[in-house]
Amino acid sequence: MVLRALRVVGFAATLTYLFQVSHEASIARGNEDLPGMLWAVGVLSILFLIRAFLSEVMPDGPNSLQRDLLWGLGTGGFATILLRNLVG
Repeated sequence: MVLRALRVVGFAATLTYLFQVSHEASIARGNEDLPGMLWAVGVLSILFLIRAFLSEVMPDGPNSLQRDLLWGLGTGGFATILLRNLVG
């Protein structure tokens, strides 16, 4: 159970970190933010969380690592949105 929670947190933290690095690299090259980017990340996060929930209740769903990846991508997307709104 602890290993599973660590994997989910690891996936979420990695996604959030890579999104932040990508954003900083884009700003450094002089590109501006795309309007609606956080909305797109939010919609994808919701879809990942729905799929993760369904994979938990389906008896023949994907294996544990795939389920943890889905939970991590969903929560990491929302963490990215939260971080971008708090930091600016």
